[in-house]
Formats: sequence, structure tokens, C-alpha cells
Amino acid sequence: MESITELYKIGHGPSSSHTIGPERICLDILSRYTGDFFKVILYGSLSYTGRGHLTDEIIRKTLNNVEVIFSDEKNIEHPNTMDVIIYKDKLVMGQERYYSIGGGSILRKGDVFEANKHIYPHKTFQEIKDYCKELNLSLHQYVFKHEDDTFINHLKEVWKTMQAAINLGLHTEGFLPGELKVRRKAKQLLYNQKAKVSIELRLVSAYAYAVSEVNASGGLVVTAPTCGASGILPSVLYYLKDIHKYNDDTILNALATAGIIGNLVKHNGSISGAEAGCQAEVGTGCAMAAAAYAALESGNIDTIEYAAEIALEHHLGLTCDPISGYVQIPCIERNAVAAHRAINAGELATLLTSTSLISFDTIVETMKETGNDLLDSYRETSIGGLAKKYKKE
Repeated sequence: MESITELYKIGHGPSSSHTIGPERICLDILSRYTGDFFKVILYGSLSYTGRGHLTDEIIRKTLNNVEVIFSDEKNIEHPNTMDVIIYKDKLVMGQERYYSIGGGSILRKGDVFEANKHIYPHKTFQEIKDYCKELNLSLHQYVFKHEDDTFINHLKEVWKTMQAAINLGLHTEGFLPGELKVRRKAKQLLYNQKAKVSIELRLVSAYAYAVSEVNASGGLVVTAPTCGASGILPSVLYYLKDIHKYNDDTILNALATAGIIGNLVKHNGSISGAEAGCQAEVGTGCAMAAAAYAALESGNIDTIEYAAEIALEHHLGLTCDPISGYVQIPCIERNAVAAHRAINAGELATLLTSTSLISFDTIVETMKETGNDLLDSYRETSIGGLAKKYKKE
């Protein structure tokens, strides 16, 4: 597996695969060519939901003199495919095909996906668990053992960005961009103390909405594992720091633990909604947050595994059907619900660890197969499910 720094990316929303990925593709093109005009052709999910995900906007900002074409061609090898044709003095000087493969990661056709950056010797949770138990290591110690000396600084920047997104979202009112006219709700959730709900429900929801609303506005967030699921892990950790009084150093350890869970899903399954539906994004984000919660509240590696397994298992089959391609409905609400589910999974795992029958590796494999079985209309195309049924009042 590669470094967790490739999982936790800091970038502008609303979609890691539809904004961060295409932006990185454009920057890679600029590093390779000195063209004066570009033609970009988007396929699959990048085409179907690109306008709602602001894909064309980020491409125009990065390449400047560019024509963006939304193709309806279906015979493509990856659901997030992007062609770039480079011109110089009106003549074609090059053409490249790229894939935005989830979480902001990209792959140029013909390249091997960063094989030289795979730093972890183990490929499954069982292998990692056996290794940790043999050497009496915690999961975060395992992570720090294999990452380089710059990793802790990256985690500090990740945590700083997560907290900044929460604070920005909590103090911003009005409507989210786009035709849906969705009103921001984070501040309302934070200060609404009249409703008879638990403080956990109100605060965790407020924090999750805050990050998700910043993401939907094109603000700066951390992929955890994606922009579409970026509100889950920060809200749980922020709540644990705020109410349970964990310090920042301990939170960084929890981020490392969550990172290895996300890395395993990315390596053995998928974190791309266009490949495997929302189970791959919100499901993985929930598993990461559940693992972080269990790591802080319990620390037992079997409990951490069970928490992550419960969280991912109960998102199996979740479709990715954003209305009009915007990462707003049902995405923002899903982040809040998943954050609470992560806490519940962590608590349940603490009580029932010894009864677990399903491994985390098994549930990741199941999620991948389930994603392969989903119809294309339920994989971030906005042509099925809620996106199809929604009628503007």
C-alpha cells in the first residue's frame, strides 16, 4: 500500500474525483507540455455530473485557454475518464488520456499507479493485525513505523484544515451554490438548543454539516477518503476533542489509525463513488471514523477492526445518486448520519468484540463485489435513484 498522505489530500471541493483529480490532471499536463490551447473531453461520471461538481470550472481555472466537452460515449475503460488534446500554434502537439481514480488520485494511461510509492509491506488488515500483535504495536504505531519523518507534519496540517473547515462552516449562513438553492444548516444545528435531542446528535451533526457545506461551496477540505465524505471523520474527532477532551497529539494518532483503514479499502476495494457507489465513499469514511473512535475510547486492535467492519457493513449497497450532480442532496445529510453511525459502531464494538464473526477484510471484499454489481445509474451518474426521482417544487 502507498503512503497515507495519498489518502489524506488537502484540496478544494466539492468532489475529490471531479475537482481535485481533474485539477491535478491539468497541472500534470502543464508540467509536460507548453501548449497555448487545450481541448478537454470528459467521459462517464465526469461528463454526467461534471457541471454540478464544478469540473469544468476547475479545468478552466487551471488551463485558462481551453474548450471543455461533455461526451456521452459509454465505451470507456474507467468511469472517470478525461482526454486532453494539446495545441501549439493551432497544431496538435500531443494527446493524453487520464483517469480520476478516486480520492483525488489520478492515473495517466500507460502508467503504473505509483508502484514505487508503496511503502507498507502488508496488504490486509489480518496481516497488519498479526504483525502488530507479534510486536506489541498499536495501529498508529504501525503507521508511524512505515511512514517517513514528514508524515506527522502532514497529519498536523490535515487536522488543522479539518478544524478550519468546521469553524468556517459553523459561522457561514445563506445558500449553497447551484440551482437546488440548498440552505446552509450547520449554524442552525449548533445553536438550536430548543429541540429535545442529545448534545451528541446536535454537535456531531453541526460539525458534519459544517465541513460538507464548505466542501459543497468549493472550499478547502481534506479527503477522508474523498471530498464527498469529508465531513464524517472531522466531525467525530472534533466532538471527541471538544466533549471528551482528547488533546491534539492523541487526535493525530487517531487520524493515523483511520488512515490505515481507509488505505486498506482503497487498496483492496474502492473509495470512488463512480466505481462502487456511495458505499465506497461514505461507507469508508464511516469505517475510518469508527476506527478512530474505537482507537481513542478502547485502543484494542480487535475492537478497532470490529468497529470499522460494522460501519462499512451497514453501508453495503449504498447508491451514489447526487441530485443534478451537486454534492449536496443527499450527500451532506449522509455525512451527518454516517458520523453518528461511526460512534454507534465504535460503542457497539466495545461491548461485543468477542462475538465478531466477520473480518474487516471480508467486508471490504464484499463491498467491492457489491459495487461491481451496481447499475451504472447508481454510480455517481445522477441518472438513477434519488437524482432521477427528484422533482423541483
